[in-house]
Amino acid sequence: MAEGLREQAGLGQTGQSKHPHTHGVAGCRARAAHEQNRSHVSLAIPTLREGLVTLRPVRLRDARVLEGELLDNRSWLRKWEATNPHAPVSFDSRASIRGLLAHSRAGHGLPFIVEYDGQLAGQLNVSSVTWGSLSSATMGYWVGERFAGKSVTPTAVALATDYCFYQLGLHRMEICIRPENAASLRVVEKLGFRYEGLRRRFIHINGDWRDHFCFGLVAEELDQGVMRRWKEGRVPADAARVSAVDLESSLRPLPVKARSTL
Repeated sequence: MAEGLREQAGLGQTGQSKHPHTHGVAGCRARAAHEQNRSHVSLAIPTLREGLVTLRPVRLRDARVLEGELLDNRSWLRKWEATNPHAPVSFDSRASIRGLLAHSRAGHGLPFIVEYDGQLAGQLNVSSVTWGSLSSATMGYWVGERFAGKSVTPTAVALATDYCFYQLGLHRMEICIRPENAASLRVVEKLGFRYEGLRRRFIHINGDWRDHFCFGLVAEELDQGVMRRWKEGRVPADAARVSAVDLESSLRPLPVKARSTL
């Protein structure tokens, strides 16, 4: 699971994705150029498929099944779950989905349900969508324990990243992961997201502020998309390698002082 999932949002109409090819990349980027100044426009979210994995827009009627999946996977997900330092953990899935939809109407997020062979397997959300000079976004995700080891997560991340780059026209995608989250670190390694640095006490996870490793990818370093590069075995071997200095630093908590009232 990539952390910060509850921060992320979006909803829209369904459609069918196509993986970019060399002759179509320039055209896709050109067609997407007019999207760069659309920060107040609701985003249309497609249905994206690759093999048995499907990404589709989250809907209010998903709330009951989604809540059940979260509760069934409580022990599996809890240590990676984003929390609020000023409020208790909530399992009000309908309220969570409404929040995602509100962000999407503002043009800042794309929320997906992840399905595997027709079953609800988890969520993937693209959040903090920013246009103009940044043209970037961040991504978070989780899948249930019984779907682990089936390449569900890397497939979902590749589908969503390719859509953001070649259809929306975004420039950069970021994924931040706790140093202890070996499974999620393998996802960025498989897909060739570049390691960019250690962020101290970056996101509130499982009741405390946690360090995160940051990974990024920009559209210009790809020729035919994330999915195709992965499937063809052309991912740079060391792109996601964390530096020895940061690995060592992540083992030592940042010294902190009690906050005083001004």
